[in-house]
Amino acid sequence: MTAQTGGFWNLSNKLTLFRIGAIPIIAFLLLFLPDRWPSFVAAFIFLLAAISDGLDGYLARRGNMVSTMGKLLDPLADKLLVCTALIMLIPLGRVSAWIVAVIIGREMVVTTLRGVSAAGGVVIAANWSGKLKAFTQLVATNLLILHYSYFSLDIHLIGTILIWIALVLTVWSGIDFLLRYRKIT
Repeated sequence: MTAQTGGFWNLSNKLTLFRIGAIPIIAFLLLFLPDRWPSFVAAFIFLLAAISDGLDGYLARRGNMVSTMGKLLDPLADKLLVCTALIMLIPLGRVSAWIVAVIIGREMVVTTLRGVSAAGGVVIAANWSGKLKAFTQLVATNLLILHYSYFSLDIHLIGTILIWIALVLTVWSGIDFLLRYRKIT
């Protein structure tokens, strides 16, 4: 049994809730103010949310703040953050809809199968390919939100290259997960 410190309102869960709260702000900025500075602000908020993801997991484990609600909300917040941002980038022409569909489809399949296996008492933990996929998605998405050139760097091009790498990692880690799921079930 996992010890819980601070109940639902522990620092780890507050960081997860910050991530969830950041989502509508990022969506609003991209939908209604898709200019240089609002994109910069949205990218900064996205970056803070992405950093909070790593920080909340670290704090939860280190500070014995692991909670059932945190285990549910943390991965949900991560997926909502990336998927919402990617969806908002489609009408701005910053990412192709089919790439977003593949990424969201993979997340839905893996999340569903992870839930099915957990209901049967089997936990399929994320492995390094899934973590690399998540990191690459976060960086690529943030750069696509930032979009504009800074210091003579074509941020959109770098983000586009990274989203393609994230796409490959998304498919690869999804296949890896399906193979591991098949062995277990």
